[in-house]
Amino acid sequence: MTDRLPLIDIQGVLKRYTALRPLRIARLAVHPTDRLALSGFDAESAEMFVHLVTGAAVADEGDVRIAGRNTRDIRTDTEWLASLDRFGIVTERAVLLEGMSIAANLALPLTLSIDPLADEVRRKVSGLAERVGLPADALDRPAASLTPEERVRVHLARAAVTGPELILLEHPTARIGDLAASSRLGSALGDASRALGFGWVALTEDEAFAQAAGATRMRLVPASGALAGVGGGWRKWFGG
Repeated sequence: MTDRLPLIDIQGVLKRYTALRPLRIARLAVHPTDRLALSGFDAESAEMFVHLVTGAAVADEGDVRIAGRNTRDIRTDTEWLASLDRFGIVTERAVLLEGMSIAANLALPLTLSIDPLADEVRRKVSGLAERVGLPADALDRPAASLTPEERVRVHLARAAVTGPELILLEHPTARIGDLAASSRLGSALGDASRALGFGWVALTEDEAFAQAAGATRMRLVPASGALAGVGGGWRKWFGG
């Protein structure tokens, strides 16, 4: 383990969210510069993982600490938003305004004045679009015209637009059926992460995506909550 305080520190967590089984995570520590791909999470458990990290839900057992603070201790909306602002989230649950332009959708986390966009906002979203591989001439198209691959890029750019410390991705390539497209999206995530300085945790079963992104890969053992490393260099994330 490093001496730096983890941004996410999960210890002995159990969260009941279905009648069939709880989510268990025995130990996970994530620093702001880490790039992790965690497999073994289905769609529901991935969503619950994000809720636990962002403080939208609290564990039934165990502790989730964000930058050293237990999410159980968050008492006010102001405190919750301050913790939440550390994270960007890539999820299909995030709504895009299908009739609005891609540029306007990217700008929504920054401003409600999206018609027209201020020049400064337009420059910022254009720069982010370029970082994730969206061509400049796509920004004025309606979001409804997005291909599945472009849609993932838009969600990634929008998650990064506020400058989070770390981005959480819920099965970002679940609707991508092409290995080449998965690899392109993984490369886009890795490139954006290095250029913009954020870390990330992707909950994914997509090995092509994880490898192209340069992830350290781990697999959850649901029955015990243990995280088993895939390849080398994994011990620091669960106390080895």
